[in-house]
Amino acid sequence: MAKRDYYEVLGAARGASAEELKKAYRTKAKELHPDRNSDNPKAEDQFKEVNEAYEVLKDADKKAAYDRYGHAAFDGGMGQARGGRPGQGGNGDFASAFSDVFEDLFGDFMGGQRGGGGRSRAQRGSDLRYNLRVSLEEAFAGIQKTINVPASVACEPCRGSGAEGGAEPITCPTCSGMGKVRAQQGFFTVERTCPTCNGMGQTIKNPCKKCAGAGRVEQERALSVNIPAGVETGTRIRLAGEGEAGLRGGPAGDLYIFIEVREHAIFQREGVHLFCRVPVTMATAALGGEVEVPTIDGGKSRVKVPGGSQTGKQMRLRSKGMPALRGGGVGDMLIELAVETPVNLTSRQKEMLREFEKMSEDNNPEGRSFFSKVKTFWDVMKG
Repeated sequence: MAKRDYYEVLGAARGASAEELKKAYRTKAKELHPDRNSDNPKAEDQFKEVNEAYEVLKDADKKAAYDRYGHAAFDGGMGQARGGRPGQGGNGDFASAFSDVFEDLFGDFMGGQRGGGGRSRAQRGSDLRYNLRVSLEEAFAGIQKTINVPASVACEPCRGSGAEGGAEPITCPTCSGMGKVRAQQGFFTVERTCPTCNGMGQTIKNPCKKCAGAGRVEQERALSVNIPAGVETGTRIRLAGEGEAGLRGGPAGDLYIFIEVREHAIFQREGVHLFCRVPVTMATAALGGEVEVPTIDGGKSRVKVPGGSQTGKQMRLRSKGMPALRGGGVGDMLIELAVETPVNLTSRQKEMLREFEKMSEDNNPEGRSFFSKVKTFWDVMKG
């Protein structure tokens, strides 16, 4: 079967410039790539045909021979060109040719932005992290905080372009905007980042004096942050576009604020619930009474202590805990009693306690039960 005209394969006119041929190749390669045509069994052969055509027409010597002699200029289709240099087989330089269209085919999936010459001239700024400590009271009520963030911001004199006066960068003359250069080493073609533009694909003729061509400068910014009620340690707040400025006009990154809630002197937190350990006297625990306890909103609550309460007894105050971060109600506050043993007793107090102890042998059921079990244990051990 006779080969189709290479210009026809690419959909380009005879006499098309190198850039026009390249554009036509990219269009056809994207259209016919097998990964995008899984339902077309002919797509792979057609894609190879497009690659073969471009391999000839992108080379000035091969193109000149083809324009004069057509397919007859090559022995075996892609062999020795008359008066030219040896060519390569249809798949011989596939990787080299395909790399020209790789970014067009997959750039969107890689999250890149393409600029002139198929290479991104602008780069997105880095995301930043800021650790913010708040009190438990602030986490309960929510608060507006102002933070100072050291970061890179867009350079004002060049408007982020990196060029003096905000002028547009020019295509790199070394790599023709590709951001990479190729060198032949024996049988291999080695591809490296362009040393002139450092892979950007563009250069700046007159760099901005303030930012030295970077398009951004270091500066501390004051930002107002809304801390919602109910935040916990580890809560992350994202401020879109408040991160580091992009390079040469690229979009800014994001700022992530990580919350740390400081420990409280009175309350301990577990999710939306609060715990408060309240000491009570022996007399109050034995006889019963009332204690006044604080609440996280700054208020007070009176709690009844039942007679005969022991250390560790808990009582619940409904809806006196922390609010849920995204709605869903408010937690509770749990009061835990701690029966306090008196210290620094006077002689009279000690005497009264000894007298009370003699009179209260039948008033300590837990102690009586424990020592009864201990006695049984010892008897068993003695055999």
